[in-house]
Amino acid sequence: MTTNQTRGGHAMTFVSVVVPAYNEVRSIAQTVGEICAYFAAKPYDFEVIVAADGDDGTRELVKELGVHEPRLTVIGSHERLGKGHGVREGVRLARGDVIGFVDADNKTPISEFDKFEIELAGGSDLVIGSRGLRESRVERPQPLYRRVGARVFAFGMHAIVGLNDIVDTQCGFKFFRRAAADDVFGRQRIDGYMFDVEILYLATQAGYRIAQVPVRWRDDGDSRLQLVRGNLRNLTDLLRIRLGRYGTGATADRLAED
Repeated sequence: MTTNQTRGGHAMTFVSVVVPAYNEVRSIAQTVGEICAYFAAKPYDFEVIVAADGDDGTRELVKELGVHEPRLTVIGSHERLGKGHGVREGVRLARGDVIGFVDADNKTPISEFDKFEIELAGGSDLVIGSRGLRESRVERPQPLYRRVGARVFAFGMHAIVGLNDIVDTQCGFKFFRRAAADDVFGRQRIDGYMFDVEILYLATQAGYRIAQVPVRWRDDGDSRLQLVRGNLRNLTDLLRIRLGRYGTGATADRLAED
């Protein structure tokens, strides 16, 4: 399904993949390896930027992997600066005409990008993976309490922010055309998990064409969410998004004039 119609698509020549990671030393090598192998078989160039916060050796491991794969780079800090912060910094450094981000624990296989290529070639400015469409395949569901929490979150998020046409805001598999990425992430401010809602809110307000694609997804059983403090912070961030004054951005201004 597609919302927010704009104009036609363009061929891809370079794809940048940002991988936000916090203490992911156990999974990052496999994830990066699969991404690199997948895009190496494509007829265009690519780069992988791992934004690795934490102190478990993830950054050091990715740096070692980069010795053998020059298209792999790593950024980050010992301090936990937030997933939104990591993705924003990765997008700022990215060189691709298509820029996206995926989860470090490989919840959605990178091969699902095959579906995204079609939507991007068809003119979508932003393509997002969704676990909530009829054709989606949840191969390993979350525990019941997480699924209930997700429904409560979705109800509250839609009530506060809107985005009623977006079935799943939180799937960590999203890709942008360059102009849309520069505009949206140039105005994005949330450092925590609610950055997904924020970028979709900004993209919707700017009138970008958003395609929602059913994907394969599997829970990894590793939750870093702090149920009380985390949800209070998420609520605060949702209110910041709803009440924020972002402006339209230069790219959105040009689209409005055309």
